[in-house]
Amino acid sequence: MTPASVAPSRMRRPAWAGRNYSLLTAAAIITGLGTHGALIAAAFAVLESGGDGGDVGLVAAARTAPLVVFLLIGGAIADRLPRHRVMVAANALNCVSQAAFAWLVLAGDPKLWQMMVLTAACGTGQAFFNPAAEGMLMSSVSGEQASRAFALFRMSMHGAAIGGAALGGAMIAAMNPGWVLAVDAAAFAVAGALRAFLDVAHIPSRAPGGGLISDLREGWQEFIGRPWLWSIVAQFSVVVAVVGAAESVYGPLVARDELGGARPWGFALAAFGVGTLCGALLMMRWKPRRLLLAGTLCVFPLALPSAALAVPLPVAGLSSVMFVSGIAIEVFGVSWMTAMHQEIPEEKLSRVSAYDWFGSVAMLPLSTAVAGPVEDLVGRGQALWGCAVLIVLVTGAVLFVPDVRNLTRRTAGTVPVAAGPSAAAGKAPSADAEGAVGRLG
Repeated sequence: MTPASVAPSRMRRPAWAGRNYSLLTAAAIITGLGTHGALIAAAFAVLESGGDGGDVGLVAAARTAPLVVFLLIGGAIADRLPRHRVMVAANALNCVSQAAFAWLVLAGDPKLWQMMVLTAACGTGQAFFNPAAEGMLMSSVSGEQASRAFALFRMSMHGAAIGGAALGGAMIAAMNPGWVLAVDAAAFAVAGALRAFLDVAHIPSRAPGGGLISDLREGWQEFIGRPWLWSIVAQFSVVVAVVGAAESVYGPLVARDELGGARPWGFALAAFGVGTLCGALLMMRWKPRRLLLAGTLCVFPLALPSAALAVPLPVAGLSSVMFVSGIAIEVFGVSWMTAMHQEIPEEKLSRVSAYDWFGSVAMLPLSTAVAGPVEDLVGRGQALWGCAVLIVLVTGAVLFVPDVRNLTRRTAGTVPVAAGPSAAAGKAPSADAEGAVGRLG
């Protein structure tokens, strides 16, 4: 084969889509296929074992509680150790816990406490995985095409979610939910093997610090010194909590009682996945100059699924609003990741990401745990309307933060703001930045 025949095939892959980026994307697709079906399977495993809405909420809370407890430690460790090793170890824990969960469900009569313990182990793995993965992804791309790279990554990941949610719902309708959990365990094993081949040689060696507490303090100073960062994380502590309660607890219950079971709920979640796919396609081309203003405005539609479940709308209507909310959250997600990549120093990415994740999920265990009692107290419909109203209120409030309205996309010709926690990104570059340039959330 001549060099001339090889060159065109090499040129098909963009410069920013290097080896690490390709491995990360492939692994995310595999875990996306397994996880989105497993989330539905866990809820229906609880219901089929005789549990009620309160039990579904307890299992969901068991997953998110250790996520909150260990996230900050996970972020500090990911900025100390090679990030790919942290990711592989977390995937191994997820694989073992999901395999044990699958075995219990397939064996019959799983106990509530057993399901809670195993989902807690899975949440612990995610606490260490998420900051390392976000830091690894952000360090795998550079330059003006970072936003396009993040959009393509998310498009691949959410494309897997479409198939995972639909396949998971169909499998649960046809067979034991334990088989879906077993598939998820296998997906974690394969993804962990891929992530073991990530190359971290390009990441500068980090000088020894003053210990874990010192690392956490540095991350906190970086986080709290940026008003756009902590205000949106505070907003999402409420948004994630109410969306989690609506979709993890109330959604399966509405599907069971009003829509016909797991399959329609799987279709609705798949519609959300299609929306995220379309949103990522949009963000491959659209590069809003005011990153966070565009992203925050797109958080308002996240109130629509809760309202649709409160009515409740038929499957077609519910799927439509899930589709719209999928597009909207993708606009926010890519904008948010681009802002983080642009403004946060590489050596602090995982720690700042950990504070981001921590703040965003801090209220999720409480919201999923109390979802059942709140339903008993005020009714399912009123609880869902309350979720929708809270999303609108906190999203409107964060628009009063100047840096959220003014943070501007930086171009290649823009001199970066001096490093330091006080260098908030809102005092942005130039008015023509939008035309010159082309997140995980």
